[in-house]
Amino acid sequence: MRFNLSAWALNNRPLVLFSMVLLAIIGSMSYSTLGQSEDPPFTFKAMVVNTIWPGATAEEMAQQVTERIEKKLMETGEFDKVVSFSRPGESQVTFVARDTLNSKQVPELWYQIRKKISDIKHTLPPGVQGPFFNDEFGTTFGNIYALTGQGFDYAVLKDYADRVQLQLQRVKDVGKVDILGLQDEKIWVELSNTRLASLGLPLKAVQQALAEQNSVSAAGFFETATDRVQLRVSGRFDTVKEIREFPIRVGERTFRLGDIAEVRRGFNDPAAPRVRFMSENALAIAVAMRDGGDILVLGEALELEFARLQATLPIGMQLRKVSDQPAAVKESVGEFVQVLIEALGIVLLVCFFSLGFRTGLVVAFSIPLVLAMTFALMNYFGIGLHKISLGALVLALGLMVDDAIIAVEMMAIKMEQGMDRFSAAGFAWTSTAFPMLTGTLITAAGFLPIATAQSSVGEYTRSIFQVVGIAL
Repeated sequence: MRFNLSAWALNNRPLVLFSMVLLAIIGSMSYSTLGQSEDPPFTFKAMVVNTIWPGATAEEMAQQVTERIEKKLMETGEFDKVVSFSRPGESQVTFVARDTLNSKQVPELWYQIRKKISDIKHTLPPGVQGPFFNDEFGTTFGNIYALTGQGFDYAVLKDYADRVQLQLQRVKDVGKVDILGLQDEKIWVELSNTRLASLGLPLKAVQQALAEQNSVSAAGFFETATDRVQLRVSGRFDTVKEIREFPIRVGERTFRLGDIAEVRRGFNDPAAPRVRFMSENALAIAVAMRDGGDILVLGEALELEFARLQATLPIGMQLRKVSDQPAAVKESVGEFVQVLIEALGIVLLVCFFSLGFRTGLVVAFSIPLVLAMTFALMNYFGIGLHKISLGALVLALGLMVDDAIIAVEMMAIKMEQGMDRFSAAGFAWTSTAFPMLTGTLITAAGFLPIATAQSSVGEYTRSIFQVVGIAL
C-alpha cells in the first residue's frame, strides 16, 4: 500500500498541529532576522589601475607606463575589455573581467593582476608612483555624514573626523568607514630668487640642508644584559617655529631660514577634491555596511551613535547627515511588503467568496504557513529581503494558492459524491499529489535559467529562482 500523507496527517493530528505551530514560530523568528537591503549582493567585475608620474607628458605616460600595464593585464585572458586613459602625469587603466566569470573566482583574478603588475614595476621609469589598485566598486557607502566647523581648519577637522571614524567602526554591522575631502597638510617654505642671488645662496643648498636635517637614520645599537637598544639620529622638525629658526650657512655667515624665506603651515595647492556642505568646507565620513548585514539594524545603531557623537564635538563643530540609506531601504522594502500583504489579502478574499468560508479558511491558513517555511529556508540559505526576493514572493503567491485550492476542491467533490471526510482527504492526495508535484517542479524549472546564468545579471537576479523554488 502506497504512503498517503493526508491519511497519515489525519491520524497524527496532534503532531501535525504541533509542527504547524512550530514552523510558524520559526518562520516568524526567521523573518525578524533576515538581512534587509535595497538590492541583492553581487560582484563588480572591474578594477582600476592608477599610476602617477609627476612631470611626464601624456605621450610619455602612454608609451612608457600605460602600454606596459595594458599588455600585462591582457596576459590574464580573463577580460571583456581593457580601457585606458593617459594624461600629463597620470595613467588610468580599467580592467573589466569576463561577465561569465564566477564571482568566487574574482578575488583570485585580482590577486593575479596585482602580482603581474608588481613583476613589471621595476621596468617603469624612475619617479613613477604606484601602480595603485582599486577593486572595491561593490562597496556602497549608504550613510554619509558631513563634519563642518566655522573657524576650524582641515587639520582640526581631521582630528575629530578620525575620532568619529574610530567610534563608527565599532558599531554593529559596520563594514568600512572612509573620510572624504581630506586635504594633506604641508609646510610651505617660499624663497625669493632675487634674495637668494644677492646672498649667493643656491636654492639646491637650502633644499639639501632641510632634507639632511629632517632625515631619520639608524646609528647602531648597544646591548645590555637583557635588551638590545636601537640608537637613532634624528633632527626632525616638530614645529613651524623650529623650521624658521633653522640655521642656513652661507660662506662665513649664518642666517635663520625665517630671515630669508616665508615659512607657513598650509594645505595642498592645488587642493585635493574637496567636500562642501551647505556652503561650508567639510569632511565627509562615509559608512558602508558589512556583507550580510541588516541595513535597518545598522541604521538604528548609527542613529544612537550619531546622537552620542554630536554631544562630544566642540562648540561650533557639527556632524550632519547627508545620506541615509537605511531610511530609503525601509521605505523601499516597506512598499514591497505592502504589495505582498495587499496581494495576499486579495487572494484570500477571492478564495472566501468563490470557495465558501470553510474551504477558503483552509487556503487562508496554508498561505501564511508556506510563507513562514519560506522565510525559515531563506534565512538558512542566507537570502535576505530586497527588491528581487520580495518581488519573487509576490510572483510565487498566486502559484502557492493553486495546490491548496486543487486539493480542497477534490476533497469537496468526493464528499458531495458520498465519501466520508477521511476517505475524501486520502483520495485527494492519491489523485492530485503527483500531478501537483510535477506542475510545481515544471514551474520552478522555468526560472532555472536565471539561477544558472553565468553573468552579472544572473548573479543579481538569482534569488528569483531560489525564492520561487523554496516557496513552491
